[in-house]
Amino acid sequence: MGPQRWAAGIMVVLGAGHLGLSIVLKWSVVVGWVARGGWAAVPLIPADRSEAALVNGLTFWAGPGSFAVPLLLLGCLTWHLAGRGVTLPVGIGWGLAVWCLVGGVLLVPSPYFLGVVAGVLLVVARGRAVTGIASGRPGPVQDVGGVDGGDRRRR
Repeated sequence: MGPQRWAAGIMVVLGAGHLGLSIVLKWSVVVGWVARGGWAAVPLIPADRSEAALVNGLTFWAGPGSFAVPLLLLGCLTWHLAGRGVTLPVGIGWGLAVWCLVGGVLLVPSPYFLGVVAGVLLVVARGRAVTGIASGRPGPVQDVGGVDGGDRRRR
């Protein structure tokens, strides 16, 4: 399994784990959303400023409204693209690594640092692909031309 697949696996585990834990730990709040019909169960500006309203909002922003769903989706996309031999742009890897490093420094102890590993693995995967193209050796992807010299790829 290559570095891009490892990065994808880390992102899927982090996203699904965060989402699952946040729902399990605040199950009663989530059930309350369903009981209220779901619509506007978490108002952007709550009418009351009670502790229950604060917990309601925090549960949303720590769970379904957090980075968990986009990270899970990015992990699934990365896994799919790796299977097709397509690497993500290097900026995605660096962006993920920096975001997770800042998050990990601000929230210690934290699994954010695993996101740094995933970001670096994406950078490594892209570097391997580009090196394979530049040296003429068959890499995971081959450049077949394009407007910017490399946006269309084939296996």
